[in-house]
Amino acid sequence: MKVIAKIHTDFPEKFGVPRQSGLVASLTGKIVFEPEYRVVEAVRGLEGYSHIWLLWQFSQAMRETWSPTVRPPRLGGNQRLGVFATRSPYRPNPIGLSSVRLEKIAVEEQLGPVLYISGADLLDGTPIYDIKPYLPFTDSHPEAIGGFSDACVTYGLQVEISEELLMKIPLDKQEALLGVLAQDPRPAYQNDPQRIYGLMFGTQNISFRVQENILSVMAVETVGLHEEKK
Repeated sequence: MKVIAKIHTDFPEKFGVPRQSGLVASLTGKIVFEPEYRVVEAVRGLEGYSHIWLLWQFSQAMRETWSPTVRPPRLGGNQRLGVFATRSPYRPNPIGLSSVRLEKIAVEEQLGPVLYISGADLLDGTPIYDIKPYLPFTDSHPEAIGGFSDACVTYGLQVEISEELLMKIPLDKQEALLGVLAQDPRPAYQNDPQRIYGLMFGTQNISFRVQENILSVMAVETVGLHEEKK
């Protein structure tokens, strides 16, 4: 398996990354090919598609061993299911699959063709194994049954943030951040209304607390590239 590209997003850490692709449509990223694959001809015709599939590496979840069962976070971490009945990153082969929207393809002088996408659920720097066009006539199944995940779609917190704190976030990133927070980044088994969480978004550490159905942002602090999150 060869890494053909890497994606750049606003998530330097796993905490806060959407649980599935497409949940926060305003989240943007760009895919930069490795030098060997910076060939314009390799993406010829891709501009005709609105969405693409990404096959990628769970680079922060690689293990030498595997378990046939896992504890899905959306079930509170208390119930075991077969690894192949989940999208757990802890698999025999650490391969992820995401469907994202292709916003544009830009040919840049030093980087060659760069894919600008939205709706990603990947960490910054995630290695990409392959890119394929999304085919709506065969890849979309509206009648599909979603197993245990159908009963776990309970996202939707009310986000409260002051104008002063919101203005610390770049204007073009505000909607994406609010979308991420509304999805409830906390593990499903954590529900301490007094606990303050820290989420890294770009170079900002977002401190927040959740009480009932309301997520309140407490602070927004800029963190240097070499400074550890508080």
